[in-house]
Amino acid sequence: MNPDVIGFFHTPTFSVSYLAFDPATRHGVLIDAVLDYDHKAGRSSTGFADGLIEAARMRGLTIEWVLETHLHADHLSAQGYLKDKLGARSGIGARAPEVQANFKTIYNLGSEFRPDGSQFDRLFADGEKTAVGGLTVEVMATPGHTPACISYCIGDAVFHGDTLFMPDYGTARCDFPGGDGATLYRSIRRILSLPPETRLFNCHDYGPNGRPIAWETTVAVQRRDNIHIKDGVSEADFVTLRKTRDATLEAPILILSALQVNIRGGRFPAPESNGTAYLKIPLNRL
Repeated sequence: MNPDVIGFFHTPTFSVSYLAFDPATRHGVLIDAVLDYDHKAGRSSTGFADGLIEAARMRGLTIEWVLETHLHADHLSAQGYLKDKLGARSGIGARAPEVQANFKTIYNLGSEFRPDGSQFDRLFADGEKTAVGGLTVEVMATPGHTPACISYCIGDAVFHGDTLFMPDYGTARCDFPGGDGATLYRSIRRILSLPPETRLFNCHDYGPNGRPIAWETTVAVQRRDNIHIKDGVSEADFVTLRKTRDATLEAPILILSALQVNIRGGRFPAPESNGTAYLKIPLNRL
């Protein structure tokens, strides 16, 4: 069975969150949900996430999972908030603890933080499957952007996070800790080996050259048109392109705020003695 899919664009971070559900049983999942965060004021809010809850409620949906394709560096995850509000389970890729361990060191976190994935209800391995209503969610490991990236294959739809963008914007960067261009190339070619009509859903869009925002494409379109990795681009050429492009990119604005929340399953650090929670900014580490 194929899911109904609704994308929700979060303008401040150019991110897309997804609601995918079985139209027969009305059971579904939320993927890559965003928490509102004003980094200038250090203030969070849940308006966007509440909109996802309302969209599910209006359609009479039961949300079974709140899923992440990876530990995001460009937005704060609403996974913890939605898990609590919806009574859903949380999931992420099996290699998330590798990223947690790396950023535990960067943030100099103490023994209170366990980099073992225990912040999530399930760590999905490559090829693992779970049922949602009449749908089957199958996990495909797609590392390269980060070592822990996975894609969720649900019927004819694949949610691949940052691995691919729209064809005119190309592919994900590979210069984060644990990222690797050759690995990303192989992951993308694995996605692009799926049937040509497979629907592909990306986690970001930036509307280059004034193009309207978009987030859905197909395997056939990506293979024909992607400016970084269309058919005929070799692994060596792709790796060279990514190294050259990545060297020109600035760090995402929210990376240092986002990752210390996202490694905790979308939760802030515990409040200190004055009742306020604090985010740490490590200097000269990235």
